Amino acid sequence: MSTTVNLTSSTVARPADRSESHRRAPVVFGHLGRPGQMLEHITPNWYASVMGTGIVANAAATLPLQFTGLHTFATVVWLIASTALVALTVAFAAHWTLHRGHARAHAAHPVMSQFYGAPPMAMLTVGAGAITLGPALIGSSAAVWIDAVLWTAGTLTGLATSLWIPYRMITAHDHDTAMALPAWLMPIVPPMVSASTGALLLDHVAAGQSRLALIAACYAMFGLSLFLGMITMTMIYSRLVHGGMPAVQAAPTVWITLGMIGQSITATNLLGTHAATVFVGKQAVIATGLHIFGIAYGFAMGGFGILMFALATMLTIHAARRGLSFSLTWWSFTFPVGTCVTGATALGTAAGISVIHAMAVGLYVVLLTAWATVATHTLRGTISGKVFLPA
Repeated sequence: MSTTVNLTSSTVARPADRSESHRRAPVVFGHLGRPGQMLEHITPNWYASVMGTGIVANAAATLPLQFTGLHTFATVVWLIASTALVALTVAFAAHWTLHRGHARAHAAHPVMSQFYGAPPMAMLTVGAGAITLGPALIGSSAAVWIDAVLWTAGTLTGLATSLWIPYRMITAHDHDTAMALPAWLMPIVPPMVSASTGALLLDHVAAGQSRLALIAACYAMFGLSLFLGMITMTMIYSRLVHGGMPAVQAAPTVWITLGMIGQSITATNLLGTHAATVFVGKQAVIATGLHIFGIAYGFAMGGFGILMFALATMLTIHAARRGLSFSLTWWSFTFPVGTCVTGATALGTAAGISVIHAMAVGLYVVLLTAWATVATHTLRGTISGKVFLPA
């Protein structure tokens, strides 16, 4: 995130004779002194890889342009994200058990602690994939059950981060040096993800009060995340304008701002669409109102999203010209863009506008390119062991 944060591995190669390095094949975990060292610095920002992979699958499942092989591709990617979630959770638990000192230091760090918002979003993303892609593979009942469990766990932990992290920032950090960073959005966005993914569960909840309670809770989490998020985004924009570019290696995190924008458009339009199954009879007018609200909100926030997408692109190019190298912060290029895909898809469907659907397809191409690039670099770093070392 910044020059003071221990987020990623160093990208500097090990000192070695160049001719010898060309002759030798890469050694698995060659950058580690011992295999167990890979657990010493497992930080919560690793869950961004699950988020970024899961959103590729989820966005493909609802993409307006469907073609042969896309559903299979999406299912395979969802299985990869699911496996990564389980493996990473086991590794993270082992990290807390075996290296509690490091874990506590990360949890207390003013920037790294923000990424405790990533685990809830990873659970919610994989859960959404279960209900959209899982039925054909594991059956409808199992898919809904998995999503319900992950949605509940992700929602509870996400609400906890949205309260606990700001509380820690208010009471425990050095306010003389604190400046708003895009990472500040990480603990705030999870309730918005719960709102959008909760819409997928509405049709599987008993009609009546249970369904009414769920949609009310989703809109409440939408509001919680939206208002805190917009306050924070105002601070981030002010910090960028008055304080200038963040550190070169932190430049990709500017894309995190798009996560709030895209996810909120997704939430309002999915909830507005599914509201017709909740508010019926004399209450049908409420469903109509929520549907209209989602479309109007999507248009307005979409304009802001286009501005931020362009600004993030320009700042990334600016950083690339100044030596931006790979780090785990590059996963910021994936999930936020993925939420813009799902947002454009949901808005285009709700409003019946094909141009917005075309935009969703174009954004998905961008997402696929970013994901393939970042995933390849991460896989290489994992094999060599680089990504397990502190900067």
